[in-house]
Amino acid sequence: MQMILIPALITLAITLLRLVGELQRWSETYFNRTAGGGGALIGISWLIPVFGIYFAVKLARNGEGPSSVWKGVGLALLAVIVNTGVFMGAQAIHLAPNLIFPLFALTCLVSTAIAYVGWPALGRTLLLYALAARIPVAIVMLLAIMGNWGTHYDVLPPDPAFAAMLGPLGPVQRWVWIGLVPQLTIWIFLTVVGGLLVGTIAAAFVGGRRSA
Repeated sequence: MQMILIPALITLAITLLRLVGELQRWSETYFNRTAGGGGALIGISWLIPVFGIYFAVKLARNGEGPSSVWKGVGLALLAVIVNTGVFMGAQAIHLAPNLIFPLFALTCLVSTAIAYVGWPALGRTLLLYALAARIPVAIVMLLAIMGNWGTHYDVLPPDPAFAAMLGPLGPVQRWVWIGLVPQLTIWIFLTVVGGLLVGTIAAAFVGGRRSA
């Protein structure tokens, strides 16, 4: 918890800065208001590799490195393959959006668990950081949807079928679909697995496998 405190506060500050920038209609390059954010330069997704490496180096130097770098990297890659494979397979058989999305969310959790085994100490740290980063975003999204703020936090997804499915729903139900569930499944997966992948590779250069 002490290790993630400063990164969590930095992440929260960037989340609030982005919200203000979108509400004030600042530059689209830095504060893109389209669905998903469109790779805006001001955002917290860029912090995943940064803090993944930071946590990994700290743990490795404290004697809590991975038991095997190859195992850590291999399981992280396996998690990505499983997740991508299930999503592409669901699309290939033309599952309805209301079925694809829950399936993908569940697969994200399973894939996260797979990667976690590769380096539990880093996985646990990244999981705590992911929750600290994503719960505030979910709260912001609820407020934005309720208030119809016109930011990327409350616009409907670009997929026409998915948007049509969400259209008739009330604001709280819409938030569950595009806010709560994605933040606590998809973004947890991206944070933990992405952080484990780059962090384990970084640990290979730092050294410091698990102490005896």
